[in-house]
Amino acid sequence: MSRIHHDGPLIIGGGLAGLSAALSAAPAPVIVISPAPLLQAASSAWAQGGVAAALSKDDAPALHLKDTEAAGAGLVDHHAAEVLTDEGRATVEWLASLGAPFDRDAAGEFSVSLEAAHSMARVARVGGDGAGRAILSALVASVRAASHITVWEDARLRALIQDGTGRVRGAVIEHPGGRMVEVRAPAVVLATGGAGGLYGATTTPVALKGEGMALAWAAGAEILDPEFVQFHPTAIDVGVDPMPLATEALRGEGARLIDRDGRFLLGDADGADLKARDVVARAVHAARAAGRGAFLDARTAVGDHFPTEFPAVFAACMQAGLDPRETPIPVAAAAHYHMGGIAADPDGRTSLEGLYAVGECAATGVHGANRLASNSLLEAAAFGRRTGREAAKAIATRGPVVVGAVVEDLPEAAHAGLRAAMSADAGVVRDAAGLTRLVALIDRLEATHGAPPALVAARLIAEAALARRESRGGHYRSDYPETATTPVHTRLRRDVLQTVAA
Repeated sequence: MSRIHHDGPLIIGGGLAGLSAALSAAPAPVIVISPAPLLQAASSAWAQGGVAAALSKDDAPALHLKDTEAAGAGLVDHHAAEVLTDEGRATVEWLASLGAPFDRDAAGEFSVSLEAAHSMARVARVGGDGAGRAILSALVASVRAASHITVWEDARLRALIQDGTGRVRGAVIEHPGGRMVEVRAPAVVLATGGAGGLYGATTTPVALKGEGMALAWAAGAEILDPEFVQFHPTAIDVGVDPMPLATEALRGEGARLIDRDGRFLLGDADGADLKARDVVARAVHAARAAGRGAFLDARTAVGDHFPTEFPAVFAACMQAGLDPRETPIPVAAAAHYHMGGIAADPDGRTSLEGLYAVGECAATGVHGANRLASNSLLEAAAFGRRTGREAAKAIATRGPVVVGAVVEDLPEAAHAGLRAAMSADAGVVRDAAGLTRLVALIDRLEATHGAPPALVAARLIAEAALARRESRGGHYRSDYPETATTPVHTRLRRDVLQTVAA
């Protein structure tokens, strides 16, 4: 194994969080590790809704904060959420300065749309439903032009390197062809994305299996609330894996959720379909489980404007042979976002010196038990900038280190079985019997395949879900349907699971 010494942050991940951190670390030299060419591997490129921020004259960061805390069901960290919402406008303006082509009104102000659980329209979008790719494209261009950034594409994190105190001192990176490189660095930033690829029904890249969370846990970092997985209620159910997404902005425009007989899933009141995502996801799940089916009807609300107002959704439907101008879109609840992950503060600091986490792999407390729509892109960019600046301050040290065990992937057939079991037993509705069955499957898979990151991440989610004997936000236990009076966090470090008052 070859070795290099690098004097700046080593950033694992080429999505919005990782690239924001890389740009903001200047002038410190940065190496960015991306498992595929930039724009191809990041789930942030798939985001449709946009960036939530207080942008209109009627809005304010305090109102955005209030909505964020209400959605998070008692587990939102007030300080972190306040930092996030206070930096909303500045973050959108920074992205725009890099070339993100946000929609504007006639006066040149940001156009904003309404999404679920927001008290007013505040989501800055691009081309109706193309925000993620357009924003990330602007950052990729800036990264390519930045002299302080080196990008290693088609490279993967395989192990962390620590010294005797537990401080992270670098990582083992695999290049194409299996060539391993030991990179010593003063700071490692994990921006590895979520864990949607652990689920059979997902809207995220299947390659995202919670790898960063698993390796951080193995190194001794604290993991926060891994049981909280958000299921998007309107994944387009046309037999594609991963499932295309029907953006929440469609419901903001008046599209309605119905069953196959045309009955409203959540009642006929105005705004009924714009409740918090966990509520809507369970309604969709229940309708499908009862054989009624679930469909998003945008024929009246959007109709002939579909190709221009929501081109990504329109293209996905037409590719499947379905014209959403004439036919309701079949939908299902699918794994969409991991609220839990590596415990980190707004500057990306984790419980381990030298290790930072940002974006979906991090749990900063801003999402609590149920992420407010379009807060994820805001967090990735806002906290990515903060993390890049903080990681750039780290000082390189020399001395003896321990290289973690180089991890292998779970074989494809075993991964397919795990995905089916995760959707069945750790999905929208959970209970002790299913979660116990899932843990037993993980035990059997580990007996055969060891502990690849996918199994470690799945175990963290399953065991935390089994331990949380209540329903809260995205975590719904049919055997414990009530919400506990006192909200508590789940904190895990190695084999220790604790509950701590929020």
